Amino acid sequence: MSAHVFVVDPDPFTQQLLTQNLNSAGHAVACCADAESALVLLDEQLPDLIVLEWDLDGQSGEALVRRLRARARTRDLPVIMLSARAAEHDKIMALESGADDYLTKPCSPRELLARMGAVLRRRAPLPAEDTIQLAGLRLDPATQRVTAGARRIPLGPVEFRLLNFLMHHPERVHTRSQLLDQVWGRHAVLDERTVDTHVGRLRSALQASGHQRHIETVRGTGYRFVAWNVQARLGWPTAA
Repeated sequence: MSAHVFVVDPDPFTQQLLTQNLNSAGHAVACCADAESALVLLDEQLPDLIVLEWDLDGQSGEALVRRLRARARTRDLPVIMLSARAAEHDKIMALESGADDYLTKPCSPRELLARMGAVLRRRAPLPAEDTIQLAGLRLDPATQRVTAGARRIPLGPVEFRLLNFLMHHPERVHTRSQLLDQVWGRHAVLDERTVDTHVGRLRSALQASGHQRHIETVRGTGYRFVAWNVQARLGWPTAA
C-alpha cells in the first residue's frame, strides 16, 4: 500500500536517502529536521506514518511522540523511531512513550518498508468480511457484489465500503467523523462533506431497487442503515 510519510531527522543525508528509497517504493515523503517543524507540518496535514529520529534539536523524538499521543488529532498516528541509539533502555523508553516500532541505524530499506507495512496494516480500518443480507439487500465482500433479488447493484469502491460498514452496524447512528475513520481510515485528511457526497452516490445507486430509503439521515448527527419497517418509520403508508 502507498502511504504519505513524514521523515523527521536533522541529518540531510538521512532525509535524502529515506526519500529516495520511500519514493521508489511508491510512497510520498515530506521531511523536516526538528520537532517544532514537524508539529507545523502536522497542523497542515496528517500523514499516514512518521519516521522519527530520537536525537533532534530542541526536543527529543521521544518527547515528540509523547506530545503526539497527548493530542486527539495525532493520538493514533503511526510512528516508527529510526535512530542510531541502540541501547535496550532507549528502545524500551521509545516504545513506552507510544512509538509503534523501533529500528536502529543503519537499517536496510527492505526492513524499514516491511516494518512500515506491518504498522500500517495494524492501524488500517478492518472491513467486515462476512456476507450480510438485510432489507432485501445482499452484500458479499468476497466478490464485492451487492444484489437486490436478481438485480445487481453496481457500486464504486468507496460506496461499497460505506454500505458494507452501515449494513454490518444496522440501526446505529454514525457521525460523519466516525464514518471517515471507519471507511476512509483514521488518517485520511478529508472534509466531512466528503461523506455527504458519497452517501448521495450510494443512495442514487440504490434507487433502482428502492433501497435508497434504508440510508437514513439523522439530522445534526450523521447516518444509519435502517433495516426494518422503513415505511412506518418515515411515516409512509405500509403495504396491506
